[in-house]
Amino acid sequence: MKILAFLGLLFFFQPLNAQPSIVVLGTTQDAGSPQIGCTKACCKNLFSKPDQTRQVVSLGLFDPNKKISYLFEATPDISKQLRLLKTFSKTATDLPNGIFLTHAHIGHYTGLIYLGKEAINAKQLPIYAMPKMKTFLEQNGPWSQLVTQQNILIKDLSCNQPLRLSDSLSVTPILVPHRDEYSETVGYLISGPRKKLLFIPDIDKWEKWNQDINTLIKQVDFALIDATFFDAAEINNRPISEIPHPFVIESMNRFALMPLKEKQKIHFIHFNHTNPLLNINSEASEQILKAGFKTAKQGLKFEL
Repeated sequence: MKILAFLGLLFFFQPLNAQPSIVVLGTTQDAGSPQIGCTKACCKNLFSKPDQTRQVVSLGLFDPNKKISYLFEATPDISKQLRLLKTFSKTATDLPNGIFLTHAHIGHYTGLIYLGKEAINAKQLPIYAMPKMKTFLEQNGPWSQLVTQQNILIKDLSCNQPLRLSDSLSVTPILVPHRDEYSETVGYLISGPRKKLLFIPDIDKWEKWNQDINTLIKQVDFALIDATFFDAAEINNRPISEIPHPFVIESMNRFALMPLKEKQKIHFIHFNHTNPLLNINSEASEQILKAGFKTAKQGLKFEL
């Protein structure tokens, strides 16, 4: 009888010990996989037999004890990703407590449209954005309609200023160089009670940044970083300098002298549809693992 009582108490208190966590909800570049108009072998079979794990880059943050959840990026796959976040977070609502945006490229904010009256008709859902991103949404339709009809409520972010979500969770935006046609671009430092995660899905080149990525990786427990293209062969051998992303092979060279424990923090993410890292059985995927790095996969969870 005592054993049964103990097991009952153990079951009851189990959720209270659950840690705030990040879950990967998507890993591909903005246009997804397969990509529109693609006739290459990497897309050929995916039109008739879609891989449901190939969704556009997104993360979910949740705290089971506080019963809160947040979405990072509003992608074209937002409907499926919010359902997945709800499953992981075990929250009762279909919408999160807020959405964090990195920048105004199609894969990172266009899912906001599903918050309008034609879809879920959200009520003042907090959207966390930098100043230029906020202005872009407020002054351009159809996004401005979400503001005027109070589907969304845009909350200001400031570079390098932590935003506290609870007594144990905070999010800090970090400006990164990228093609900023409509907004600035940020990555995020997500801090939990025990661990930190760095999320940089888009950046031009590490060398263009005024911060040292190697140093930042030493300061965190997990790093999910831009891996849009693997190498120049993937894009018909165009000069590396012309591509506004760090090739994976460039990043591997930059991190080559890191101790293994530092390399294992790094999870590559934001894969173009042509990137061989989308195929876990590819030579490129094997090369990554042998070098001590990892690739992000949908459903991968990081306890904070």
